[in-house]
Amino acid sequence: MSAASKALAAQGLARRAFSLGAVKAFDHAMQFLLPVVLVRCLDASTFGEYRLVWLAVGTVLGLATFGMPGALYYFLPRSDAPLRRLYVHQTVIFLAVTGLAAAFVVSPLNPWLPAPLAPLGKYGALVPAFVTLWVVTALLDLLPTAEERIPLQACATVSVAAARTLLVAGAAWFTRELAPVLWLLLAVAVLKLALLAAYVQRFHGWQGPWFRREVFAGQLRYTAPFGASSALYTLRGQADQWVAAALFSLHSFAAFSIGAILGQVVNVVRASVVEVFLPSMSRLEAAGDSRGMMQMNARANEMVGWVLLPFLGFAFAFAEDMVAVVYTSVYVDAAPVMRVYIAGLALLVIELASVLQMLRQGPFTLAMNAFSIALSLPLSWVGGVHLGLVGAAAGSVTALYFDRAITLLRIASVSGVPVARQQHWASLARLGACAAAASLLAWLGVRLLFADSAPLARLAAGCVILGLPYLAATREHWRR
Repeated sequence: MSAASKALAAQGLARRAFSLGAVKAFDHAMQFLLPVVLVRCLDASTFGEYRLVWLAVGTVLGLATFGMPGALYYFLPRSDAPLRRLYVHQTVIFLAVTGLAAAFVVSPLNPWLPAPLAPLGKYGALVPAFVTLWVVTALLDLLPTAEERIPLQACATVSVAAARTLLVAGAAWFTRELAPVLWLLLAVAVLKLALLAAYVQRFHGWQGPWFRREVFAGQLRYTAPFGASSALYTLRGQADQWVAAALFSLHSFAAFSIGAILGQVVNVVRASVVEVFLPSMSRLEAAGDSRGMMQMNARANEMVGWVLLPFLGFAFAFAEDMVAVVYTSVYVDAAPVMRVYIAGLALLVIELASVLQMLRQGPFTLAMNAFSIALSLPLSWVGGVHLGLVGAAAGSVTALYFDRAITLLRIASVSGVPVARQQHWASLARLGACAAAASLLAWLGVRLLFADSAPLARLAAGCVILGLPYLAATREHWRR
């Protein structure tokens, strides 16, 4: 590609990334809206059980999917139609098998059921059934984007998010119990399964072949290191929540999980951008243009930083008000936990997993995540015992800094691109400085002018005071 062609392609990818980002933002906005209703309808213990369900589901998704849906970003762009259909079918079979295994793990029939999940046993088969379907339908969250059908991905995401929000919020509002909420979550999973079946039928068909041993072996060989690494990464990211669930009451665990919820925002923004860039990154790497592939990653991370850094600065400055408005003051203990997590989330602007995937660094990724969880888990446990909720959050944040430093050095040694040229460091530093200065200005302005106002008014004022100078200082980024 010429320089002009690459520039046009990057602009097109940027538009698609922001389009997908808007859709995913809607999805997560609905997830933020749900707790606004649930904390006002469910008592603290029942809300803690609801958060425990999603902790179990999130952990299961990281383990049971084994990275198979994400690996389609590598296989589909470089395959013909029959081979693409085979890869999709084999992924569906794999997810069905692992979903059933995961259902047994979280069911009351499991004699080794983790102690924190014991409160969910009274709901019988509802949680295992939901887990099975949610694992299988995880494919719908990635498949249309991997095939560069962004409008269809948007329709599927919006449909599922809207149905989940309306049904779950309605059940909680009218019944004040968790069992009806779980029944309707199961109905949403069935809807998602129907959408996935319709998509596969439309673009691939359900005719055979469904499975070829040699093709699946190749798919699994490529995916296994990343799948195991992803599983360890999930455990690393959620280890501190499991520590909190084991050490503290359901109410305290609910507050802790609220403090960690900003990670979902970071993930949705990163995924929205990176998922759009991945097919092109795969083609560049396949053509031998590793430097071009890494520059595309750097451009994606710069886009992510422009959006995320001011948001994280705002959340750090106004954590108590955010918790009080969204979750009520009952869960204000989440604010210090949120600030600890923000110290780590700012580093996640630098997304490197896609680069490692394209450079086929699965074994290194696996070893890195094993080291990180070995470091974070004991730190979280000791911190939780001695420092409470804030200490339990410190483990994963500490491990994250080790992860990024070592990973950057590894990429430099494999690709030959020095750390100084892997990312747009000067631009990221400028964005971070602008976000920090705007956040401090907003905090001071609200503290001086709106100290006696309601939390919602303080948040609105802080948003305006932060947003205007930040947009003015970074106008060259949002004009692109």
